[in-house]
Amino acid sequence: MSGDRDGEGPDEGRGARRLPGPRAAADDFGDLGRLAPEAAPVPVLPHRVLQALLGAWALAACSAEETEAVGAHLAECAPCAEEALRLRDAVGLLHTDRSLDLDPLLRARVLESCLARRPAKVPVPDWAAPYDAETARLDALLRDIGAAEWHAPVRLQWFEDDRQAGRRTTVAGVIGHLMSVDGLVGAALGLDDPLPDAPLTPAARTEAYWSSARRPLTRAVREPWREQSHTLIRTASFARSGAAELSVPYGDLALPLRDAMLDRAFECWVHARDIAKAVDYPYEPPAAGHLHRMIDLAVRMLPGALAVRRRAGLAGPGGRLVSAGSPGRSLHLEIEGSGGGDWYIALDSPAALGSAEHAVAQIALDGVEFCRLVAGHVPPVEAAAGQHGDREAIRDVLFAAASLSRL
Repeated sequence: MSGDRDGEGPDEGRGARRLPGPRAAADDFGDLGRLAPEAAPVPVLPHRVLQALLGAWALAACSAEETEAVGAHLAECAPCAEEALRLRDAVGLLHTDRSLDLDPLLRARVLESCLARRPAKVPVPDWAAPYDAETARLDALLRDIGAAEWHAPVRLQWFEDDRQAGRRTTVAGVIGHLMSVDGLVGAALGLDDPLPDAPLTPAARTEAYWSSARRPLTRAVREPWREQSHTLIRTASFARSGAAELSVPYGDLALPLRDAMLDRAFECWVHARDIAKAVDYPYEPPAAGHLHRMIDLAVRMLPGALAVRRRAGLAGPGGRLVSAGSPGRSLHLEIEGSGGGDWYIALDSPAALGSAEHAVAQIALDGVEFCRLVAGHVPPVEAAAGQHGDREAIRDVLFAAASLSRL
């Protein structure tokens, strides 16, 4: 830092690089770089003292008199004005408003870059990649919370009989729920079921697991859950050709393994959001490609859900029946934002083909908001950002989407 003898101005004859004029530099500081009104005389301090005060001035730690003296000096001394600018910028870096948390998608990007350079000898199947990513993201969250936060209350929500239902548990209880339902996928892959005598429905398995615990669950549940998720991914990677089509029973519903793994990835993300909310932790949506697949799975399940509701008298009567694979009356679902796209949902038969030419209604929704609807976290009447066309068809589809949720 260049300087001058006490009481003298800056030495401009040393061949140093030319600095901006002192008045121009002082303009960068606003009112602090201008002289005080004549009615309030500025104290006169030696140059070396003013230099020593620059750091405190940048931190706003000077007294009122010192601040006035430094401001007046910066209007006249170009070297000190330049140094003050550098100090002010440094203070700005110290007081950043940006989150210090790592980007939740950092792991996925690092792995993608590594695999692009050196592909894995036994890669994770494409249909298991969303589950791999979401379990890793949730595990990163769990590693970052304290022991007491494992007992933080969490409210699980879903839709049942056209009403929102809920159940209170803890962070540890949520991990136990994920582990008990993941056991259904493991059994389909030939792995040992941690609840061999439990019913096949996710809700019943969860209740059986919770009731079998002799004491409230603790952070100790994380290790068996993570080991189970690693085993599922490893087994899926080594599975024989055609394993993706293995049937995974969910009580009155069965899904091929590729869809069951996607369903588990979706539920892992949804419940990770529940946990993050309970412990006040930032949590981002899945990668756009994975989110798109989750939305697509829900959309493919909607015609069947509509048919179930219609048989139960919960949806309006269907229109003209068409033969399997033929286009019929449809609803255009437009998903905006990350993971977005356009889907056409057959309204009258699960076997019919959704078609733009036969669309009678349209719904526009944000991708994350649609997933929250499917998870039972948003009432159907509050979900759609944009609606157009047949009101009954719109209502039926929104309520059918919410009916896909479960404990």
